[in-house]
Amino acid sequence: MFEGLKTAEPVSAAAIFTLIPLFAGIFGYILLRQVMTIRMAIALALAAVGAYAVLFRGDFSQLTKMNLGRGEFVYLIGCAIHGIYTPMVSKMNRGESAINFVFGTLLAGSIFLIIFGFNDIRATNWASLPIIFWVTLGYLVVFATAASFVLIQFAALRLPSAKVMAYTYLTPVWVIVWEIILGNGLPSHLVFPGIFLTVGALFLLIKN
Repeated sequence: MFEGLKTAEPVSAAAIFTLIPLFAGIFGYILLRQVMTIRMAIALALAAVGAYAVLFRGDFSQLTKMNLGRGEFVYLIGCAIHGIYTPMVSKMNRGESAINFVFGTLLAGSIFLIIFGFNDIRATNWASLPIIFWVTLGYLVVFATAASFVLIQFAALRLPSAKVMAYTYLTPVWVIVWEIILGNGLPSHLVFPGIFLTVGALFLLIKN
């Protein structure tokens, strides 16, 4: 996914990211025979429409302007792999706690990262990197990786895969919330129906 983001257009990548719950649902059926109910399918569809409404500021004609190049294709593969991760957690878990499971996952990921990125790691002048780099790295390691993986694995052992990954539909909403907090103003009024639709659909989705 990081490799794809090097060249993928931001809007195209964000749109592709919303396909993760669909991938999770497909792989959940293949690996675990998790059947998607009609209500779940309707809720996921409504959430997707709401997410796209927020993403494209209510102008769905922008869908035809998406530029799908090599970066977008690589990012799509990464999203598909991200989608298969959730059902694999349920399939591979043998009673370990979420924290122990994540420790193994991150340890293996770190080993692969060191092997494939060894030359870049060795060539980097770590002492000269600015403070913002370490702050960003700390956020990615603690919140975007370790904490989110624990929460995903905790949920994956208790919920269907598509429900677990449906949180990705809220990503455009959270971006707007942060934009407001950072003082960048309110979005267009055309965006708010999409926000309400997404949040409402997710409430429908989490209902037993």
